[in-house]
Order: sequence, then C-alpha cells, then structure tokens
Amino acid sequence: MYRYGLTALGRYLEIEQKENEIKFDCTQEEFDQIWRSYFDLDEDYGKIMGLIDEADAYLAAAAAFGRGIRILRQDLWEMIISFIISQQNNLKRIRKCIGLLCQNYGVKKTAEQGTVYYDFPSPKILAQVTLEELYACNLGYRSRYIKETALSVLNGEVDLERIKTLPYRAAKEELMKLCGVGTKVADCICLFALHQTDAFPVDTHINRVLAREYAKGFPQGRYKGYAGTIQQYLFYYDLKTGFKGDNNR
Repeated sequence: MYRYGLTALGRYLEIEQKENEIKFDCTQEEFDQIWRSYFDLDEDYGKIMGLIDEADAYLAAAAAFGRGIRILRQDLWEMIISFIISQQNNLKRIRKCIGLLCQNYGVKKTAEQGTVYYDFPSPKILAQVTLEELYACNLGYRSRYIKETALSVLNGEVDLERIKTLPYRAAKEELMKLCGVGTKVADCICLFALHQTDAFPVDTHINRVLAREYAKGFPQGRYKGYAGTIQQYLFYYDLKTGFKGDNNR
C-alpha cells in the first residue's frame, strides 16, 4: 500500500493506493468539484492510446510503459513560476526551490489531518520579495525572471485571467511576454496549466527521441488535440529507460 500527500489549488489531499484501488481522502463533494477535474478523470486516455499508429513500435511501447499518465489541470500562476525554475535544472533541485519559495512566502495552513502545508505565493507577494531573498531560495539567475514576471502580472502587463480564455497559440504568445518564458516553457505552461493538449513541449529528452526515432519527422498532425499527451508518453519513457537498442523498439 502507498500513501501520497498533495498540495494543490490551495488545498491538501492525501491519496491511498492499494494495488489497483485508489482512495481520495476527501468528501465526495470536494472530489467532484475539484479533484475529478484536476486529475482529468473524465478524459478517455484509452481512446488516445488507440490513436497510435500500430507501425510506430516505439510510441506504442512508450504509451504502454506510461499507461496511467494524466495531464493535470494545475494552477496557471504556479506553473509559470515552476517552469521558469525548471530551466537548466534537475528535479531534486526544482522541488527544493519551490519548497523554499512556499515555506518562506506562502500562506501557512493546517489540513484537517493535522498536516501543515503552504500555499504557493501570489504575484503580489513575490513582487515584493527582493532579489537577494530569491537568491537565498537557490534560484540563481532565475531570481530576476521570477521578480520581473511577478511585477508584470501584478501591474497588469500580462493578464492571467485573459490568458485562460485564449486558444493555444494566442495563449503561448502572451506567456512569452513574461521574463524568462521561451517557447519550451510556454508550451509546458499551456499543457499543464491551461490543458491545451495541442502543446508539444520539446526539451532535451524529446529532442533526443525525435532525432533517434523520428529522423523523418514526428507525425504530430495525426494526434491533433492530443499531442501533449503523446509527448508525455515519449518524455516519460525516455526519462525512465533511456535508449537500450532494439529492446525498446
């Protein structure tokens, strides 16, 4: 049996998994109003996997390996800052940086279970934090990006509520007005915060897969509307297994 704790959307949730059974430690009302959507539980991922070309053995293997992956519907502001932090960074350090930001500048809360957790700090709060204080959170050169991004949002130069209403390409263009947000980071934000599943972020792992397995080009058009989900199968497979010759084909 496994038990997980999750802080998201200003709430704390514990999840228990026993074999194939998963229990959410919350009321039915909270589950229906918040977590069902957050975990994208109404999407038919089997249908998405059914779109995969049978001749594409690598993608078929990646999807089978990543069965169970879901594109979470996460908070836009939190994803903007999280993916700015993710640049040229590793997962362990990313978690540490985000944890320090939340502990130092987020609102402290206590869940019904007694667990203490912290909200993600708002644009207003991060705009007031000095660069020196941000550097102390191990953010390095990203400190300036975070400070300027918070100011841009706070001053209304970039309207997050408006971005939520925009189609993929328009939303991506607006996000790239923020300091430190380039093509890849904007695509990640579109996918994981706005649930715009046409976004197909290309990072080191995806570049490696595309060069190795799809030298003639990846058939992204085949997966229109689901390209981001397909990207996650490829990303996770490469992240966890790397390339092992013909065994992966």
